[in-house]
Amino acid sequence: MSQKKKIVDDPDMLPEYDFSGAVRGKYYERYRRGSNVVLLDPDVSDAFPNAASVNEALRLLVSLARKKVRAVKRKAGSEERSDAMERTGADGKRGARR
Repeated sequence: MSQKKKIVDDPDMLPEYDFSGAVRGKYYERYRRGSNVVLLDPDVSDAFPNAASVNEALRLLVSLARKKVRAVKRKAGSEERSDAMERTGADGKRGARR
């Protein structure tokens, strides 16, 4: 069985286009994962010479934000314990302090 070239009536597909060596789906996985391109405003991009410096700054920001969240959670936990101690007496029983 011989392979015949398909003739497509597409004005954008010129006869000199040769896809005989093409690989179907070569970039499919990369495309499927998507892109996370972010456009920076000019004043922000002026502060960073390259992508590595942007990534470093963002990692630092994320790290600081996580530390802040942990500190807030610890503080809230200690306030809850303090409130619970005020509601109970020194002997651990509920009721007003004497």
